[in-house]
Amino acid sequence: MSTTTTEDTGRFAWFRSLGQKGKRAFIGAFGGYGLDSYDYWVLPLSLVAITGYFGLTKAEAGLLGTSTLLMSAIGGAVAGIMADRFGRSKTLIITVAAYAFFTVLCGFATNYETLLIFRALQGLGFGGEWAAGAILVAEYCKPKYRGRTVAFIQSAWAVGWGLAVLINTLVASFADPAWSWRIMFWTGALPAILIFYVRRNVDDAPETKAQPKERGTFPKIFQGPILKTTLFAALLATGVQGGYYTLAQWLPLFLQTGRGLTIIGTGGYLAFLISGAWIGYVCGGYLTDYLGRKKTFTLFAIASALLIVAYTQIPNGANTLVMFLGFPLGFCMSAIFSGFGSYLSELYPTQLRGTGQGFTYNLGRAFGAVFPGVVGFMADRMGIGGAMLFGAAAYGIAVVALIWLPETVNKELE
Repeated sequence: MSTTTTEDTGRFAWFRSLGQKGKRAFIGAFGGYGLDSYDYWVLPLSLVAITGYFGLTKAEAGLLGTSTLLMSAIGGAVAGIMADRFGRSKTLIITVAAYAFFTVLCGFATNYETLLIFRALQGLGFGGEWAAGAILVAEYCKPKYRGRTVAFIQSAWAVGWGLAVLINTLVASFADPAWSWRIMFWTGALPAILIFYVRRNVDDAPETKAQPKERGTFPKIFQGPILKTTLFAALLATGVQGGYYTLAQWLPLFLQTGRGLTIIGTGGYLAFLISGAWIGYVCGGYLTDYLGRKKTFTLFAIASALLIVAYTQIPNGANTLVMFLGFPLGFCMSAIFSGFGSYLSELYPTQLRGTGQGFTYNLGRAFGAVFPGVVGFMADRMGIGGAMLFGAAAYGIAVVALIWLPETVNKELE
């Protein structure tokens, strides 16, 4: 008499396949990335109030966002090494604590220079959390489910974004603008709650804990054939994040000053963008498993560039069209991120995975920070909508980088 085992092919088989410890890791990483997003979005959503309170130019306002992204490159690279040497879950705790602490301090800033310093330091944790969380979950995944599983982690960004818009709308409705931006930064303490969950419930994958500890140094990701991978993976991350953070940094200000919307009105427009973003993260994950990593990146890079042009160049008086166009824009600009966690994990062996993934993704974020910075300097002569076209150009860099990178779909992690 023989027995056969029926493979689980249900809609959420990817989640059930993680096992009990993998599910806990998923919850910890999802919460960490969602609250990371919340703390990031506090600045763009409060930028009009901050600009008025401190009397900032657009260039100075742009520098606040650029400094965060630049420091996130350092945070991500360091967190990658820490994840390889000390473990994924421990690094996750440290990075969450860092970005929560410095976000709260931003609310106490008494001048522009202090706010700039605190916001830059917030970038250390902001960059490091993704590096630790994405790897933690990727190492629990079966290869055929890895794309969609890590994509669901990415979808937490839209959840945190939506929560930030909701809280900002409520705060702006009841608080004076001079205080509303401070209150928003103080709510950045929320992620501290997650630390207790991760510390008690989340462990690294067994295979990772069994690896030797002599690993994770920067020189090793620049040696031999891995050098080519590192360079072009960083270039891919530069293009994708240059386009995305141009939109992220300037969209609320564009809607309020370029389209004449109130904070509450802006929230309605962002609702279309955010709902498209969440669906994009999830669908993009399935597409990376079905179409492959490279085809999915290329498809959404081209679509995102075209949609940025359309969104920012629609004539005045057509605000309803702008609102509805937010859904496909959010979808495409988020779907392209769904493959990053799985793709970068598959490009590096276990002993270099944290270092390689943390370095390339966050170096790309640092170079990508140039694009929203350029928008700040060019906005006075071109208008915010015209200057935001630099973000569309960034996606061309991503398409070029993919030419020299391998396809890794269904690859077993080494």
